[in-house]
Amino acid sequence: MDISLQWLNQYLSPADVTAEQADMILTEAGMPIEEHKPGVDGDQVLDVEVTSNRGDCLGHVGVAREIAAARYGNTRRTLVMPELNDPPTGEPIEKYLKLDNRVPDVCPLFTARVITGVKVGASPDWLRRAIESLGQRSINNVVDITNFITLELGNPCHVFDYDKLAGGELVVRYAEEGERVKTLYAGEHKLHPTDLVVADAERPQSLAGIIGGHDSQVDEGTRTVVFEMATWDVMTIRNTGRRLQIRTDAAYRFERGIDPRSIDYASRRGVQLLCEVSGGSLCAGVLSEGGSTPEQATIKIRPSRCALVLGVQTSGEEMVELLNALSFSSTLVGDDLIESVVPPHRSHDVSREIDLIEEVARARSLGAVPMKATLPVTAKPPQPSEKAMQAIGGVMTSMGFFETITYSFTSPKLGAMFCGRDLELVAVDDNRRKSEPTLRPSVLLGLLKCRVGNQHARASVAGGIRVFEVASTFAQRAGTRDSIEQQKLAMLMDVDYAGKKPKHDEIQHALRVMRGVIDSAVNATFGGSARVIVAPAKPTHGGFDADAHATVSVESQGSVIEIGSFGLISGQAMQAIGLDAPAVGCELVLAEMIDAYPPRSNAELLPQFPGIERDLSLIVDESIRWDQVEGVVEACDLDRCVGHSMVGVFRGKQIEDGKKSVTLRMRFRDDERTLRHEEVDPQMDQLASRAISDLKAEIRS
Repeated sequence: MDISLQWLNQYLSPADVTAEQADMILTEAGMPIEEHKPGVDGDQVLDVEVTSNRGDCLGHVGVAREIAAARYGNTRRTLVMPELNDPPTGEPIEKYLKLDNRVPDVCPLFTARVITGVKVGASPDWLRRAIESLGQRSINNVVDITNFITLELGNPCHVFDYDKLAGGELVVRYAEEGERVKTLYAGEHKLHPTDLVVADAERPQSLAGIIGGHDSQVDEGTRTVVFEMATWDVMTIRNTGRRLQIRTDAAYRFERGIDPRSIDYASRRGVQLLCEVSGGSLCAGVLSEGGSTPEQATIKIRPSRCALVLGVQTSGEEMVELLNALSFSSTLVGDDLIESVVPPHRSHDVSREIDLIEEVARARSLGAVPMKATLPVTAKPPQPSEKAMQAIGGVMTSMGFFETITYSFTSPKLGAMFCGRDLELVAVDDNRRKSEPTLRPSVLLGLLKCRVGNQHARASVAGGIRVFEVASTFAQRAGTRDSIEQQKLAMLMDVDYAGKKPKHDEIQHALRVMRGVIDSAVNATFGGSARVIVAPAKPTHGGFDADAHATVSVESQGSVIEIGSFGLISGQAMQAIGLDAPAVGCELVLAEMIDAYPPRSNAELLPQFPGIERDLSLIVDESIRWDQVEGVVEACDLDRCVGHSMVGVFRGKQIEDGKKSVTLRMRFRDDERTLRHEEVDPQMDQLASRAISDLKAEIRS
């Protein structure tokens, strides 16, 4: 940001700051000077490095405020704000102009004033020198005032030739599909419906927040002007400017945020100067439309906290003085408490106590903060979340998985295949990612690409390649902009098979292995007492096989939480990605697993008496699932039963087609004495009867 030293001194008392002093003061306040350049008529121009959060310093008044507030050096200065002298008014503005702000959500405030009887001509010497001191070309007295206000206060503004506005109306709206606007000096552009324009009753007359239009520009024939000052949504202006590749002083400031509450003063200052240099008459009133005015924010700051953060003592009274000098209206309300009201020009970057502490440090001088040769470091144990990640990583590597780091972007075609129901892909408008402009809705996309890369390289591992990754997924709810970002643990493993293509048993084995990995990961975070519940279900996207997919839930401490799903990668996904061999994938929501850490365990006394184990083999339909068998066991609520487990599943010549034999092992125990076998027989008979009735099972002898 170029600053004229002569211009800067107009807002300081005493007005005697030199280039060297300004350099030292601003550097100590965190805004170093990049370069000293010779200006017009003996002036000096300072190139001030202004960070992106300090849009208030993109004008001479903002920089002068920083110099006046600084306590670096012996000289004390005060800020001299430009004096407002509202010009006399004539006819009501409503006689000339109508205003319609149709987009208050992206145009929080739009104001318009009308000046009649203007005489457009050369600028007076003071105005011309001010403009030319910063390398700008003087155009005419009316246009130069808009540039002067931008460089003085940091509030961009614009003037329209009233007689060139169709219908005597200004409409703030989005552009219509196919509309075009011819700008002042950036050519003609075809607009998108996401672009904001200021239009008259017929067509766009300026590209809102970026550049004025050619058709309504002020020239020597202009007699009535509309003076416009507004504020715009940061992202909307930035996106339009980048898409059209138009960079202007106005857009540069709007992209950093301008508070609507600063508009009134700056607009009044603008029309005052316009009337002075053009001899025009201001119409009575102002047209103003927009959203609700931001509320005044008050922040509390503790001097003791300030001293702790900065490492240097600053009294409460001195802090109040420093903050007031920066326009933060501050009051000492207690022994260790100050209340500060955030001024409009700082509302975009000051919202917390630590922000005010930074302001105190800058005003005192960053050099006042002590710099130690060494810093004390206290080693602390890892946080629970880090321990949980270490535990999960330990499980995965012990199970033969290799960790990967893959890209977050994917193609729209693949993304849509792995995008869940009622969700949409999140896209980025970036020419550098033409083939993959969408964020991944599933981490499995990256793992599958990694696996294909190994396939092309003919890499192999005994038992099949296994990879995992912890990363974020991105999506948004259909029809809205509500984004959904989740961090997930994703796993992918080959189906290990011997022939030309995998058999049913080999696929089942791979699914059971993945189930075991899930059990181990859950036990590492939830604890051994947690129970993993796998329920077959249709997948929510096309990445999983519709007939080999299940949801994963965890039952812990009396509640059941669904944490993800796993299953066979679908043939459609394999073909789209180019994967030759089948694979099993899994995605688990990481937050649920981390929240459950550390794993909970229950200590119990070892049994004092031996128990009895009984096996029961059930011949059931192939479609019967293990969770259904478990449901029968739990429904029986067998007396003195202390557990059950699966022994195995048998299919063979002895079992007819479409059937399978499931063997489960029941465990019984009495805590007070040794059980006898005849005491267990009734429970086994009860279980067998329930299996016959509920599962249509046959008892295999």
